[in-house]
Amino acid sequence: MARYRGPRLRICRRLGDLPGLTRKKSKKQVRPGEHGEINRKPSEYSVRLEEKQKLKFNYGINEKQLLRYVKNAKKVQGSTGQILLQLLEMRLDNTIFRLGMAPTIPAARQLVNHGHIAVNNKTTSIGSYQCKPGDVINIKNQIGSHELVERNLRFPGLANIPSHLELDASNLTGKVNSIVEREWVALQLNELLVVEYYSRK
Repeated sequence: MARYRGPRLRICRRLGDLPGLTRKKSKKQVRPGEHGEINRKPSEYSVRLEEKQKLKFNYGINEKQLLRYVKNAKKVQGSTGQILLQLLEMRLDNTIFRLGMAPTIPAARQLVNHGHIAVNNKTTSIGSYQCKPGDVINIKNQIGSHELVERNLRFPGLANIPSHLELDASNLTGKVNSIVEREWVALQLNELLVVEYYSRK
């Protein structure tokens, strides 16, 4: 299944604020579609599906990838929902977005794919790379790469850098100090409903 390329505001109107997908805000308050203004009580399946879709669209992953993350989270001891969020938050493309080096997660993935980013002084072109505590993220030593990231740092996607990350704006480097804590996840959702959705499959 290909990555979503369609209208992003339409998704935000349906699922709520998704900071990783787009910075734009819609003036329309109703859900998209012909029946957007009709208030029906959503079914249990519908509620779980929407929570799953929030993760999928915000982090820009497809169904197969998300299912793999859920399976990996179940193998680790602890709350499966929180571990799932930690795995998604520690992706390289999301880490770059949270440092303010890119306005959205798709833009951060493009930076990685085009070879502008190095992790521990090794150029990495895989957006799904799992960052670990102690990893240092820096920008390739090229004028174009530096100008691009400097422009993005002037207008970051989110106001605050989470506590597990550290940014040195003068040297354009970021450091991962620890695993992300639940309260620093920028997405409003109930991760337990996502686990329940996949437990029925």
